[in-house]
Amino acid sequence: MLNAPRPLSLAARLHEDLRALIARTPPGERLPSEPQLAKTLAVSRATLREAMRTFETEGLIHRRQGVGTFVAQPPTVMTSGLEVLESIHTLAARMGMTMRLGEYEIDTRPPTPAEAARLDMGSSRNVVQVSWVMQADDRPVAYLVDTLPEDVLDPQRLQRDFTGSVLDLMVQSGQVALTTSDTTINAVAATPQIAKALGIQRRDVLLYFEALLYTREGRAVDYSYSYYLPGYFNFHVVRRVGKATP
Repeated sequence: MLNAPRPLSLAARLHEDLRALIARTPPGERLPSEPQLAKTLAVSRATLREAMRTFETEGLIHRRQGVGTFVAQPPTVMTSGLEVLESIHTLAARMGMTMRLGEYEIDTRPPTPAEAARLDMGSSRNVVQVSWVMQADDRPVAYLVDTLPEDVLDPQRLQRDFTGSVLDLMVQSGQVALTTSDTTINAVAATPQIAKALGIQRRDVLLYFEALLYTREGRAVDYSYSYYLPGYFNFHVVRRVGKATP
């Protein structure tokens, strides 16, 4: 005798109903308001909001504060391995995608104690910090920050030539020979500042990269951290199988 299928949990049913609603709504159209949706789907507004976060980070909907929730065009997903460090621009160009530079800020200042501990300041008394937003499909999809000693990359050149990649400028300048990046990857909740920059809700889940970039001589010359909308990026790693323990 076949076992009867288990009934869906409330969360699973809600996700199925929302996915179906999004699928049958044309891109650019607004979904019903949260109170209407919560009533129709027989859930609380808090439960509905949590479910909507999933679809926003997948790039299927876009919530605009005070305006409503809109169905988005299916996102163009950037897929890349992590074995080689490359800029978003380089990855996008290889895939035939278009990434655009959004709002950005370049600031020269003394390093914080934490930055001075991470970076090998060399002869520099100041760091240059660049923070910027990258856009795809007419919306922000990544927020990035790079901090480096000012002797690593001429601040004037950075002001003049920056188009969305500190890494590419460092490679092109030839001032330092870059070799390795020590990177950690986590899932984090968006802070109010990051949520505003990316046009999402506070506490939405993002991919978070934190890295130190080293020269051939072992000097740490760039500390960076970056946030990515999961629905627009698919990162993977090729791994070898290790030997079994006897």
